Amino acid sequence: MDKIPRIPLASWIDQLLDWLIDTFGTVFDGITAFLEGTVDGIVNGLGFIPSIILALLFGLIAWWVANKKIALFSLIGFLIIDYLGYWDPMLQMLALVVTAVVISIIIGIPIGIWASQKGTVRKIVTPILDFMQTMPAFVYLLPAIFFFNIGVVPGIVASVIFSMPPTIRLTTLGIRQVPEDLIEATEAFGSTTGQKLMKVQIPLAMPTIMAGINQSIMLALSMVVIASMVGAPGLGEEVYRAVTQLKTGVGVEAGLAIVIVAIILDRITQHAGKQKQGGNES
Repeated sequence: MDKIPRIPLASWIDQLLDWLIDTFGTVFDGITAFLEGTVDGIVNGLGFIPSIILALLFGLIAWWVANKKIALFSLIGFLIIDYLGYWDPMLQMLALVVTAVVISIIIGIPIGIWASQKGTVRKIVTPILDFMQTMPAFVYLLPAIFFFNIGVVPGIVASVIFSMPPTIRLTTLGIRQVPEDLIEATEAFGSTTGQKLMKVQIPLAMPTIMAGINQSIMLALSMVVIASMVGAPGLGEEVYRAVTQLKTGVGVEAGLAIVIVAIILDRITQHAGKQKQGGNES
């Protein structure tokens, strides 16, 4: 019995990538220049401020958004990172994460809103999000390298793809969970779809949306070590170098710095979501 011919899927994908590079090479170069400029601008802007003053500013932000305990932890945590000598790599990692998360929010929240309003869009988006979340993160680096070469940009692109699904999912979920009686009341008063969305649905869904942003931040942070494999700078690069050189102490120090930043960002975004919820309930 003859074997069923094997579908040349890998060859088709390679041909598609070659066509995209040949056709949209200028676009990819523009994206690369923009993202590199954004990251460099954030790093240079934060690096211009002395580390002690910047640690105090981070602490004050944590106090304003969260509480004194998180502010104190933020201050001590950033001072520990500075003391260990990882301040500059931390700023590079923070710039990468912030850029990736902002892009995820800019793209993810509108898609989530659209999916919450249109059942057809939701049916199309859901399997795509499933694919994005189940595909191994390393796979995202391959096309990113082809499109944007080695450096920080493939790390940002992979982080965006990997971290965007929670923002989309929880934005859709939060808006769809708004009580029907409130929706009916706004419609009874003659509100348009835009007014209903901006004045009722999104404000009530904000705690859930913030939870999605929180998860996106954590996923972006989890990508920093993987992104270092394609040349992305930061604490992930320090961990990757420690692994390749079998320097356990250095790896633990850099990993501890990543954990400190992750805890700070996690607690701040969690309390930001609670503040939104409290403002809506009052």
